[in-house]
Amino acid sequence: MIRRLLPGAFLLALFLFSCQPSTKNNSGKSVPVVGFLDLLEDATLAEAKKGFFVALKDSGFSATDGTLEVIYRNAQNDQPTLLQACDYILSKQPDLIATNPTLSTITAVQRTKVIPVFMMVSPRPDIAGLADAQGNWPANLYGTYETLEYIDTSVLLIKEILPEAKRIATTYNQSEPQSMDALERIESVCKAQGWTLIKRPVNNSNETQLVVAALLNEKPDAFFALPDNTVFSSMEVIVRACDEAKVPVFTSEEGLVKRGAVAAYGADLYQWGYQSGAMAARMLKQGNADGLTPEALKVRKRVVNEEKLKSLGVALQ
Repeated sequence: MIRRLLPGAFLLALFLFSCQPSTKNNSGKSVPVVGFLDLLEDATLAEAKKGFFVALKDSGFSATDGTLEVIYRNAQNDQPTLLQACDYILSKQPDLIATNPTLSTITAVQRTKVIPVFMMVSPRPDIAGLADAQGNWPANLYGTYETLEYIDTSVLLIKEILPEAKRIATTYNQSEPQSMDALERIESVCKAQGWTLIKRPVNNSNETQLVVAALLNEKPDAFFALPDNTVFSSMEVIVRACDEAKVPVFTSEEGLVKRGAVAAYGADLYQWGYQSGAMAARMLKQGNADGLTPEALKVRKRVVNEEKLKSLGVALQ
């Protein structure tokens, strides 16, 4: 009789043990574990990460206070490293994994169907190619997404500030879905405005300087920096070359104005991360993701750097 009960007792103990939170703080209390998967080191993307953890802290979850454990990995913009970093975080069985930006989100969703994924700096799941044949989004995907409609407004800032502009230059990354989708939007706007779009692909930041130099040789009136990881990682290179040629840089990312663009209409990346972090905090508080679903970004900003425009000899109309 005792022998027949032992296996059942063992399984019950194993089940109860597996259901316990995976870490404890110094006082012995269980704390949630959050993974964070970053694609690259970048000042603009870092604002989203900052916002995410501030939102968690505002809800009572902080690594510095001992109320949260964070497993952080940065892939240094390398695809094999990204896969390894994601697998490492998932092996620790966190309560959730936060992803920043799109390629991190795609990687995490492809490698787990169970652990909740909270995205930021990522497009709507169907735009990112994450919807199934029936149009359903991944069941374990949460957080905050962006659509592409705002890019039209961003590009039209060129017309507002440079009404005589006719030739627009841009780079794009063929391996990034959000870059190709954004390129389609800017092509549509340029066609509607009767502008000439001068475009060249850039596959990694090492190519940026030569490609931008080639674009500037074609005498554009403005440069539009698309929202992709190559731009994020080489914005200073783009700005330096364009400044020397007296070509203003416009963009759809508010954070890139701080790094040298003259104007932007787009996401406040800090608020983007904060919005995702607030949703993640709700999940941690209630112990499950019931009632949560991916939501559209709520905060966008129009930012113009008037001093930068003056330095380029451009007067606001």
